Amino acid sequence: MTPPDDGVRAVEAVLFAAAEPLTIDSIRAHVGGVDVRAALARLVEDYAGRGIALVCRGDRWHFETAPDLAHLLRRNREEVRRLSRAGIETLAIIAYHEPVTRAEIEAIRGVQTGKGTLDVLMEAGWVRPAGRREVPGRPLTYATTPGFLAHFGLASRRDLPGIDDLRVAGLLDPVDMTMTALEVETDGDTD
Repeated sequence: MTPPDDGVRAVEAVLFAAAEPLTIDSIRAHVGGVDVRAALARLVEDYAGRGIALVCRGDRWHFETAPDLAHLLRRNREEVRRLSRAGIETLAIIAYHEPVTRAEIEAIRGVQTGKGTLDVLMEAGWVRPAGRREVPGRPLTYATTPGFLAHFGLASRRDLPGIDDLRVAGLLDPVDMTMTALEVETDGDTD
């Protein structure tokens, strides 16, 4: 393997020292005229199969521990905090429909969403305010964060599972599957 050139080394140094994941433009601001995309591709190749990996999550680049070695770095048992069903439903709605308002979340869920549910998701770093909708009342919209993508191991929202993936994994309620089957049967009727 040939040693990396100074441009690749500069990109590597910037990413290594960064406190948070960086966009390509942020990296370019540090390294100037270096071909950042080519340097990133070289670094991804160089770090493949190693103890750390260079990954892109939501258009932001950072180094992270190889997934198969993460258990070595845990010193204390993490306290598992389960999300409530309302929290899971709200997070899923935001992920699949972002940017989305509280009223839209409630319309999809069919019940009112407590402020605490959104607060828990924002506290976890998975959801953020995403501006205001340009309609009367200018309601606040919500979207997922790069932290959401990183936590769930997604490169982008396009990697979220589709309905067929969820059905194969057995994650759809039997009631949901029955309702889907009834809708298909009803759509097929020509009475």
